[in-house]
Amino acid sequence: MNVRKTCISITIIQKNNQTICHPELVSRYHQSNKTKPQPSLRGTKQSHKKNKKPKPMKTTLLTLALTITACTTNTKNTTTIAQPYLGQQPPGNTPIPFAPGMVSTEHYEYSGVFTPNMQEFYYIKQGGTHKDAKMLRYIYKNNQWKQEVVSNYIGQPVISPNGKTMHLGNKYRERTPNGWSQVKQLKAPFRNQRIMRLSSAANGNYYFDTYHKDQPKFPIRYAEQVDGKHQTPKALSAAINTGIKNFNHPFIAPNESYILWDAVREEGNGSSDIYISFKQPDGTWGNAINLGDKINTKAWEASASVTPDGKYLFFCRNMDSDNYENVDIFWVDAKVIEELRPEF
Repeated sequence: MNVRKTCISITIIQKNNQTICHPELVSRYHQSNKTKPQPSLRGTKQSHKKNKKPKPMKTTLLTLALTITACTTNTKNTTTIAQPYLGQQPPGNTPIPFAPGMVSTEHYEYSGVFTPNMQEFYYIKQGGTHKDAKMLRYIYKNNQWKQEVVSNYIGQPVISPNGKTMHLGNKYRERTPNGWSQVKQLKAPFRNQRIMRLSSAANGNYYFDTYHKDQPKFPIRYAEQVDGKHQTPKALSAAINTGIKNFNHPFIAPNESYILWDAVREEGNGSSDIYISFKQPDGTWGNAINLGDKINTKAWEASASVTPDGKYLFFCRNMDSDNYENVDIFWVDAKVIEELRPEF
């Protein structure tokens, strides 16, 4: 096999000349109609609020100091990086795009998550060579991070704390000795729920959003697991399900000490912001806390999660694109959570 190694500096210029649909709406359409998602669907004002602000040129420059040695062939996309987090320099207190040029580009990248062993990274991409939304992954093999297409878009991937389940809204896959199983459907009462994101705690409890086009204040719910069976879902308290609309994309800490989600609230920064609530000593949820203006801007921010090692907070941000055709995955030091955690 002929392998070409190239060490270069790369500049990527933003080009907003392609309109794509938002995978969340594809999921809603797919779940409600049980047909193949159509690429003509687009975001609506209900699911996203259009934001206008001075539009900077999006430039990603890999300088000589951060030169990446890329090994490519005609049939495989392989990046030789014997480092964690796809070989990226970890962020500090200011969020930065994750893996510019590899993951975050001028297209749509969304909902990035690692497996507990930190050797697989899954995310949703649409644009460029992927006209329809796909689930991609980087997998670490033979001291290399290799990019692969996993499947067409099914739902937002969330990996369970034990790494045995990939949640995909009201669907899921199970880890097997040969990889992931075929897609399976959750049983009632989740089967008929329009779930955009479902997150599970270490004890198996489910936390998920629900959607109804005529109910913009659809709540975030949870379902306890008792003796291996999930109980009837209940809405979380008003501390979480309060605001203008769109209480979305919950992420529960493995020990259930906090929950992250996004919503449009009166005290927000303009569009969807990311919030956190900490569980109180009496088991109730504390008041919603905005993650602050370093994370929440006038743009749409959503779908936050924390890496399995607890070190970094990941989230998504619309890069001022009119139809959400340019959404990037950002990361920041997770100590922002500890700085907000109350002392009991």
